[in-house]
Amino acid sequence: MTDAGLRHGRASLGLSFGVQGVAFALLVTRIPAIQDQYGISDGLLPVFLAAVPILAGVGSVATGKVVARVRPSVVLRWAQPLVLLALLGVGAGREMWHVAVALGVFGLAVGALDASMNMLGVSLQRVYARSIMTGFHAAYSLGGIAGASLAWAGARWELSLLASYLPVVAVLLPVALIGSRWSTEGKGAEGKRPDGTEAGAGGAGGALSFKLLLPLCLIMTFAYIGDSTVSNWSAKYLQDVLGSSEQLATVPYNVYMVTTLLGRAVGDLGVRRFGAVAVVRGGSLLAAGGFAVVAVAPGAWVGMLGFTMLGFGLCVIVPQTFAAAGRMFPGNSDAAVARLNIFNYVGFLVGSPLVGALGDAWSYRGAMLVPMVLVLATLVYARAFGPEPARYGGGHERPRTADVG
Repeated sequence: MTDAGLRHGRASLGLSFGVQGVAFALLVTRIPAIQDQYGISDGLLPVFLAAVPILAGVGSVATGKVVARVRPSVVLRWAQPLVLLALLGVGAGREMWHVAVALGVFGLAVGALDASMNMLGVSLQRVYARSIMTGFHAAYSLGGIAGASLAWAGARWELSLLASYLPVVAVLLPVALIGSRWSTEGKGAEGKRPDGTEAGAGGAGGALSFKLLLPLCLIMTFAYIGDSTVSNWSAKYLQDVLGSSEQLATVPYNVYMVTTLLGRAVGDLGVRRFGAVAVVRGGSLLAAGGFAVVAVAPGAWVGMLGFTMLGFGLCVIVPQTFAAAGRMFPGNSDAAVARLNIFNYVGFLVGSPLVGALGDAWSYRGAMLVPMVLVLATLVYARAFGPEPARYGGGHERPRTADVG
């Protein structure tokens, strides 16, 4: 594969991550409008919300089977348009069954898209022989900020869901279709990766063992429990516990998103310089410190400092967990990524109700200590991010097979 082909593949995948960030943010930030449009009761809403990550897990499992026969780039090429069209379906429907079908398709397609994008990212990183995975997730964060901003504008101008979604889908759908033409698995000559293994094949060091993958699955779950705690509870915590105004209570999540983007933008440089194990340990300690600051904060501004620390700490853990799975199973990385991807949905499902139940039964300050402890548990499993010879980047890498910028 030529250097130009790799650069095009990298740019194409970054674009896919960005588009996915926009689409997901447009859905989750307009949940109140979706509830109003379809008359979904407060009691039924959690069922709809839980269905999306559950079906996404199903989509991820299915993708792990499908890529044994077709390339992950083919899955991406079909899944991303389905995500965008399902989002449009959510905005266009009127009956309860309309939104049920649209959200069902959205969940299945998101699972397939998340899995295939991360498969491609792991494969490209192997060819580059240095850390680039965090940069793809930075593109997702950037897309999430853009999507949340578009959703805010739609709510501010009281646009219907269809009026909010249609222009975005009309722009992003052709962009995604055209951009996916340059997707690549990052294989070497004769369809093989630099280590000589076929994509998705088993082999030495490649047979998938869930026992070996389990530490990474736990880390992924803990990271998403922390992330869902911020996204679902930061505003309520700041307003109800720390006594902020309603306007100020909207700031922590925006700060968290921005710091996540900034941290991921430089995260690959940290991995190249210090290695993945050190970066993940540092991120875990910073995130745990952020939860501790939030739990003991005397006021809103100190609380926002804690959420800022959380953004910088949590942002590196997820992309490096996918990368570690690729290094752990070099001959079967696609299956490893598909299996691991399920646990981001597990964390998303567990995090919000866990904090809510503890907050109601105990206190919300005390509830913040639970994700803190879970994030600290990442330190126990940090060695799963690879021995020193497997690290990518300055002073910690294997001999490079390509250096394409």
